[in-house]
This record gives sequence, C-alpha cells and structure tokens, in this order.
Amino acid sequence: MSLHSSALQAPNGTPRSSLPDIGTAERAATGMLRALGVDLSTESTENTPARMVKAYVELLTPRDFDLTTFPNDEGYEELLIQRDISFVSICEHHALPFTGQATVGYLPGERIVGLSKLARVVEHWARRPQVQERLTKQISQWLDERLSPRGVGVVLRAEHTCMTLRGVQAPGTSTVTSSLRGLLLEDDRTRGEFFALGGASR
Repeated sequence: MSLHSSALQAPNGTPRSSLPDIGTAERAATGMLRALGVDLSTESTENTPARMVKAYVELLTPRDFDLTTFPNDEGYEELLIQRDISFVSICEHHALPFTGQATVGYLPGERIVGLSKLARVVEHWARRPQVQERLTKQISQWLDERLSPRGVGVVLRAEHTCMTLRGVQAPGTSTVTSSLRGLLLEDDRTRGEFFALGGASR
C-alpha cells in the first residue's frame, strides 16, 4: 500500500490546497524577518529566509512509503512494541517544533508489519501542523484500520518549545499522551503489560 496519495493530506484527511510555493514563502519569510528587525544584509543572514523555508518544507512534508505487511505465519499473539521512536512535529498554534519519543505497540492479527514501518507511520503523521493529542490518535487509528490487529497502543512523550522557550518558559517539561484500541483498551492485563514493557510509566 503506497502512501503517495496521502502525502498531501491535511490532518483532517482533506487534500492540501497545493504543493509548497517556495518563492512566495521565501518572500514572506524575508518580510517577516525584516519586520522583526533581523538584518538580512550580512553574508551569514542573506540566505536565511531561503534556509528557513527549506527547513519548514521538510518539517511539514511527509515522505512517501509503502506499508509492508507479511502473513503472521507463526501465529504470534503477544505484544510487539517499539520504544523510543524519535519524532519532530510543528505546533499548529505557534509554528514552533515539539520533539519527543513514541512508543508504538500492537497485538498482531492475521498480518504483521515490517518493523521500520512503525517509525515511518509516526513520521508520516508528525510532519504537518499538529497538536500532540491528535497526533497520538491518528497513529493508533491508522494502524488499527490498516493492520486489523487485536489491539493497538501509542504513547507519545514530547517537549513543546512553545512552552519551554516562550510563555511560561518551563524547560524540561514533557507532555505525555496515549491512545489505546482493542484489547489494549479493554483488557487490564494487556494494557498493563504494554505500559510496563513500553516504558511508558517511567
């Protein structure tokens, strides 16, 4: 299953209006920086608007990938968990980054997923304007719909620069969110095992 068509999907699933307009973005970045009093006439800063736009395009553009799945020939029925999946996203309220680690786990049904694809799914939904709550839910919902597992669990722990660098200025503060589906939501033992093995309780 290719994600090429979904690479231009907005967070609510509707298509983005267009591909990035680099020229307009660079002019806008130039105007904003100048309006904020940034000197763009030096050798070090003359290309800052272009670099700024390039950075945001990268952070806001999900990469295509194929969701590689395989038959669960061994009938594996226990949890599969990946911990410490690093991600970067952009706060849709302040356009500042938030960074963190994801724990993703699932109870396989008839198919299992290629291990690298769990990190790809996290990246896919992170690379767009986001709030952490929505991001957590989108990852679990996407895996639940496409893998048909017996359960899915996602935990995100992130630091938001919109509150560590500005406003309340509370460096080191982390925000934790979770989204559980199937047996990970309904069964106490399975839910407890996920949180214990995933390190989400630390």
